[in-house]
Amino acid sequence: MPGIITALSLLIKEMMVFVSFIKSNAFPQPLSEQEEELNLKKMADGDSYARNLLIEHNLRLVAHIVKTL
Repeated sequence: MPGIITALSLLIKEMMVFVSFIKSNAFPQPLSEQEEELNLKKMADGDSYARNLLIEHNLRLVAHIVKTL
């Protein structure tokens, strides 16, 4: 039983850190439609930099989805 309580407390602590990170507006701004379209094409051609850029600039959306769960 103590193991479950410890795991739950660690989970709650990690979630609180994540929420504070979200609230601090630490995410980059979304790309413009043109930038996003260009990077989607580059990513389809295998450009890993474009893929990472798309992921980074959509973290705000991911955080929003996680908050609503």
